[in-house]
Amino acid sequence: MLLTGIVTKAGFMDKTVTVTVSRWVIHKITGKRIERSKKYLAHDTFNRLRKDDVVTIRNCPPISARKRFTVEKVLRSPEGERELARAAKAQATTSPTTTEQALS
Repeated sequence: MLLTGIVTKAGFMDKTVTVTVSRWVIHKITGKRIERSKKYLAHDTFNRLRKDDVVTIRNCPPISARKRFTVEKVLRSPEGERELARAAKAQATTSPTTTEQALS
């Protein structure tokens, strides 16, 4: 079973992160949509995940008393996006613009 969620707690337990998985359900009487969420402990082998990362987790045999999922894939990482933005900004400032090339 694959689940997608957001890392809500990381760095407090060795090789473990807390992933919150949200889903929408319809209320039986009112018919309104309600968001339900559940927290899972997942195994992070390399301790590389940080809070607010979007990950996919997969069920596995029990690793500990409460940990029964492993991190399958990191879908989006705010820290990674910040590094890409910094690299793009640094490259833009070091490369000459087209107007500077035309003048020389």
